[in-house]
Amino acid sequence: MCGIFAVYNYQGDVEAYRQRALYLSKKIRHRGPDWSGCYTTKNHILCHERLAIVGVGSGAQPIVSDDEDIILTVNGEIYNHKQLRHDLKGDYVFKTESDCEVIMHLYKEYGTDLVNHLDGFFSFVLLDKKRNRIIAARDAIGISTLYYGWNSKMPESIYFASELKSLNEDCDKILAFPPGHVYDSDTKETTRWFNPTWWDENKIPANPVDYTQLRESLEKAVRKRLMAEVPYGVLLSGGLDSSLIAAIAARETEKIAAGVKNADSDSFDESGPTSWPKLHSFSVGLPGSPDLIAAREVAKHLGTVHHEYTFTIQEALDAVSDVIYHLETYDVTTIRASTPMYLLTRKIKAMGVKMVLSGEGADEVFGGYLYFHNAPDKAAFHSETVSRVKNLHTSDCLRANKSTMAWGVEARVPFLDKSFLEIAMNIDPTEKMPDRSIGKMEKYIIRKAFDTSDDPSAKPYLPKEILWRQKEQFSDGVGYSWIDTLKQVSENKISDADFAQASSKWAKDAPTTKEAYMYRLMFDQWYPQEACTASVVRWIPRADWGCPEDPSGRAQKVHEAAYEVKK
Repeated sequence: MCGIFAVYNYQGDVEAYRQRALYLSKKIRHRGPDWSGCYTTKNHILCHERLAIVGVGSGAQPIVSDDEDIILTVNGEIYNHKQLRHDLKGDYVFKTESDCEVIMHLYKEYGTDLVNHLDGFFSFVLLDKKRNRIIAARDAIGISTLYYGWNSKMPESIYFASELKSLNEDCDKILAFPPGHVYDSDTKETTRWFNPTWWDENKIPANPVDYTQLRESLEKAVRKRLMAEVPYGVLLSGGLDSSLIAAIAARETEKIAAGVKNADSDSFDESGPTSWPKLHSFSVGLPGSPDLIAAREVAKHLGTVHHEYTFTIQEALDAVSDVIYHLETYDVTTIRASTPMYLLTRKIKAMGVKMVLSGEGADEVFGGYLYFHNAPDKAAFHSETVSRVKNLHTSDCLRANKSTMAWGVEARVPFLDKSFLEIAMNIDPTEKMPDRSIGKMEKYIIRKAFDTSDDPSAKPYLPKEILWRQKEQFSDGVGYSWIDTLKQVSENKISDADFAQASSKWAKDAPTTKEAYMYRLMFDQWYPQEACTASVVRWIPRADWGCPEDPSGRAQKVHEAAYEVKK
């Protein structure tokens, strides 16, 4: 990933604005500390802050086509770039080894439909100088971040940036660019390009689970994400999701390093394990936390080079304000989970690692959060999974992206692979629904897909106690005292009198707890402009399912270490 900033049709002297644009782009240089680029033409400007992972020596951006007609600034990874290069009809000059350069050549052949050919995650702005046209697009689920904004004093100009902080000083209207959409200046419209078969929340699938298909699809999703020319690793919490990704990555790394090919080897770039054949894993938590203990066991089983980091409550509390600056949200559960991830990533970057695999998305796809136990029927269960996947860009994808990119580390999420989603989201929800009365726990089918206990000759993917470990939300698993302390600190900081005025202080998203109030104050210090709240989405619990307001997994009655929720 990288950082991008662009302005189309700037209504003023674009060359005079260049230094201002460089300043605004620099505000997201943490995303791309390896190089900076800027290109101006007519009244348009495109900037780029580069994190070099593929095409390290030649992939500086913005990329300008050989005929100088197309200029591209992009943040993302295109896993099928080798196949796309091969399939191009025209004879094009490639100026870099970047996986993203193929986008500009696809544009010449497919126009805005190029996005349907991309397998990866991305946000990009492409300028067609001949047509004085700009297009911008974001990946299907919103793994990469993108915002666009407007200044009422220059209504014909449009701004784009990877993060809000590059726009809030110059724009008085800022929106999150919707995932799976493309903007075209010719029509001035933002239209949906991603239309999978499972998108309708009211369409209840009836496909029985095919465990082999489910397992092989996830294995393929992990393998294609091992594309890298730099050191990489896996985030390992010791929970099911990250442990499965680590287990698959360890196996696939070993295969590729040994020269083992599969049917897709020629279509995807498998450079990572060739250069870095030993997989590294990383975990974080308070001393003695559930995640650290479980991660240690998984790493030993997989044989990874394991790195374990601890933090103190005070270190985490000191980081919260900076975490909110990078996240650009005041959502409680996102901030809780992001703080340990932010601290861990700083340690990872200090080791020279630039890319990590992570387990985000599984809970949304398979209904893994403990509150899914309260779903009244299969239709409600399925509708909720679809809704949660659609909104991942406001929560877990945002957390995974910004917590890691705060330190120039890229997180890749195999569970959100488009092909995998096409399979997993079309499974009959009855297969996914937990039922403790018959010993069927949350995410049963993905656990079962990787359970080799019926084959004594097979090497287990994971230890049994990990494969069937209860769901722990990351903010809980790093140590139960983390959330408990946040609540106590906010109780001490926010007076009853101030809290009682919350609804009059904030017309939008008035905090309903003192912890939320504390975060909102910090957010306002960084982002005082009213336009900054439009892109923020808070997690709202399913009160109609009897769920408590606190988003913690421990607030759910089915949690083995559930705490009493105050009435």
